[in-house]
Amino acid sequence: MLIELSGIEKTFKTRRDGVVLKALAGIELSIEKGEMVAVKGPSGAGKSTLLHIIGCLDKPTNGVYRLDGADVSKASHAELSKIRNKKFGFVMQHFALVEEDSALQNVGIPLLFGKTPFSQIDALAMERLRQLGIENLAKQKVSKLSGGEKQRVAIARALVNQPEIILADEPTGALDTKNSIMIMEIFKDLNAQGKTIIIVTHENFVADACNRIITISDGRIITR
Repeated sequence: MLIELSGIEKTFKTRRDGVVLKALAGIELSIEKGEMVAVKGPSGAGKSTLLHIIGCLDKPTNGVYRLDGADVSKASHAELSKIRNKKFGFVMQHFALVEEDSALQNVGIPLLFGKTPFSQIDALAMERLRQLGIENLAKQKVSKLSGGEKQRVAIARALVNQPEIILADEPTGALDTKNSIMIMEIFKDLNAQGKTIIIVTHENFVADACNRIITISDGRIITR
């Protein structure tokens, strides 16, 4: 099993009065290699918190998270950083791109945190732009691109380390219908190539494009 969550809980303390809030409660979830999974639920249900734990951006308060059979629940921040850079690619709703840099520079950013020789970064970034059919945008400033173009640049960046797993948080939330459909076709193609994809979404057509839909409410999985 690629991803196994057992008894996962995540709590936060409010800064103002120290009240403990439970974002996730008793999450039990398994995801196999090659699945394309949608995570749905109302705002504040815990969807993004779950995605952050799966992507090693945060650690659970309690419970066990096994990734490829290895328990990463208690891994150090340095270890989690290495796992993130090797295993995961991230796609966010509002792109999280450096607006004044070029598309090529943005795609190459994850390689700066690994062991890739600096001299190879542009070539590897260009490969991913070519894969997404937007190599013609390589030298364009991100600030000049359309929403659909920005999201394709963001997906190219997510792919540059050749990760096994793509995590997408509302990837169509800032796009119109035409661009949303295009982005989902890209995700389906990547899944057909063997990538495991997990998408947080509130849009039915996005969820329906996935192999499986997980619904979260009040920090608990209610359907899987």
